[in-house]
Amino acid sequence: MALFGVSEILLSQIPDFHELSWLSFVAAVMSFGYASIGIGLSIAKIAEPGHHVETGLTGLVVGVDETSSQKYWNTFQAIGDIAFSYAFCAVIVDIQDTLKSSPPENQAMKKSNVIGITVTTFFYALCGLLGYEAFGNKAPGNFLTGFGFYEPFWLVDIGNLFIIIHLVGAYQVFAQPIFSLVESWGSKRWPESKLMTKEYYVKIPLVGIWRMNMFRLIWRTLYVIFTTLFAMIFPFFNSIVGLVGAMSFFPLSVYFPTEMYLVQSKVTKYSPMWIGMKSLSGFCLIVTLVAAVGSIEGIISELKTYKPFAY
Repeated sequence: MALFGVSEILLSQIPDFHELSWLSFVAAVMSFGYASIGIGLSIAKIAEPGHHVETGLTGLVVGVDETSSQKYWNTFQAIGDIAFSYAFCAVIVDIQDTLKSSPPENQAMKKSNVIGITVTTFFYALCGLLGYEAFGNKAPGNFLTGFGFYEPFWLVDIGNLFIIIHLVGAYQVFAQPIFSLVESWGSKRWPESKLMTKEYYVKIPLVGIWRMNMFRLIWRTLYVIFTTLFAMIFPFFNSIVGLVGAMSFFPLSVYFPTEMYLVQSKVTKYSPMWIGMKSLSGFCLIVTLVAAVGSIEGIISELKTYKPFAY
């Protein structure tokens, strides 16, 4: 995790989102790579002679695998994990801003959204369905890193390597808009400050010219250090993913987009479309609250037995 943080400190010095196309492409390829490995290993496990696992429409059995309260909390947390898959909405505008004007950005973005969501839904639905068929009620939170598969070691290791590379790129895709927001605010707030605005051009062998800004260097480095330390103190994968998913799902994926659509399209108040949009927004707010509560409970439960920085 420390090495991951160091790599992110270096990559965070890429000046802006427009220069990340190669990194996001690599991350996307890695995503398909480890998903395909997970699907393949699941199919191989299902095909093993005598394979039989406990499965059920509602998953873990109350009174056998867990208590009724644990069932509710885990279900709420799972909703947060699902909501996290909508986190891409936070960077849609930044991605659209990098597109050329022909064809129009909104048309190109709509097409890419349809293709991207369809393909990723297909892959991850297969991972979920086949993973559950392979492990049943004992399925780990992540079957590549949660000790679901042990053999073949080399293929599992390749899958985990793909995950690491994917996360390296994903971190930058989501962090760069935050970097840009803070830096643009700082340059507007203190336009005369050399710390904020002055850039130095540094020649790096085999890489090219690096545009260095002192505020960017300091602020981004501190940000990565903080997030890395936070991740090392609270390494609760599913609970943290569920909480982050819950926090970002309603405001960024539902509320702001629907409100902007209603205003831009001048939808009549209390019309069927207006009622439908408002109902969807209200339902997703409930989903967000439920997911947040479940994830927070999961973090609290794990903190009771976890010792920070202890292996």
